[in-house]
Amino acid sequence: MPEIILEKLSKRFGATPAIDDLSINVADGEFLVLLGPTGAGKTTLLRLLAGLERPDQGRILIGGADVTGTQPAQRNVAFVFQQYSLYPHYTVFENLAFPLRSPLHRLPESEIAERVEGVAQLLGIRDKLQNRATRLSGGEMQRVAIGRALVRRPAVYLMDEPLSSLDAKLRADLRVEIKRIQVDLGATIIYVTHDQMEAMTLADRIGVLSEGRLVQVATPREIYSEPADSYVACRLGSPRINLLPAALFPNLQVPSGTTTIGVRPEDVLLNGRGPAGQVSVVEALGAETVIEIDLAGAQLRALLAPGDKVRSGDSVHVAPRPGRALFFDAQGTRIAAPGGGQR
Repeated sequence: MPEIILEKLSKRFGATPAIDDLSINVADGEFLVLLGPTGAGKTTLLRLLAGLERPDQGRILIGGADVTGTQPAQRNVAFVFQQYSLYPHYTVFENLAFPLRSPLHRLPESEIAERVEGVAQLLGIRDKLQNRATRLSGGEMQRVAIGRALVRRPAVYLMDEPLSSLDAKLRADLRVEIKRIQVDLGATIIYVTHDQMEAMTLADRIGVLSEGRLVQVATPREIYSEPADSYVACRLGSPRINLLPAALFPNLQVPSGTTTIGVRPEDVLLNGRGPAGQVSVVEALGAETVIEIDLAGAQLRALLAPGDKVRSGDSVHVAPRPGRALFFDAQGTRIAAPGGGQR
């Protein structure tokens, strides 16, 4: 599988910048997840890679070849869309075989059958090969859509929120399947989602997008613990990070220029040396309990440690766990912690 290089890509739709001077290298065999809210430019970037859109500026290289001006069929990439896009009157076998019977491939029927049966076995749908697409469940249809990309053996797989229309159980099951297949095949995958769980569990690296700009690219752990700014900090974590005025913690040593302090819910200490707040909500979620605290008008969420007993209306003193607070300036840019560390 080849390396992918995007050099200073830009794309506008009218006056709106969809992709803004974006550059990134994707390594051979890497699973890159593009994360961001609706309108961040995720799907536009995939469409540029696939050749469905042309950039206004910049270059796209796949395996060292400049494909910026080539047609989609010449790029050797496979696109898995959010919707299944299956042929309803075809059987599963015929849907999987369809791309292999195109003029670009025209493989012998014996090889087509071998590839289709191998992919169906990999995806656990071999017993469905003679079923029409209309007789499949949502999870089975998405497996077929993914399988139609796999049979082609392309250089790059592009996946645009392929699990978003499935229920939570199916999403979890197919996340595991997609990651297993990627590892087994050594495939290069660029995967778009706004689901932080998918990003954390699937990605080798995560690229966080905002208004067409690539804000940060790093491993899931680095994105979570060392975010470049408050926008990135909010993209991962459930419950999401607390962003609070620095003035609420007068006893905390903060770097110059800090206006906002970020504290993950699991890093909130109760009854420590900090300001007092009142518990307003207690959510028992099975394995964990989340509480919401009114802190001088600001809302702070915390995870209860095992054995902690807190009820709505209780007064608690809160403080960040030592060394775990993040510091941001007025523009949201992260500031190094006192002493030269990143926290």
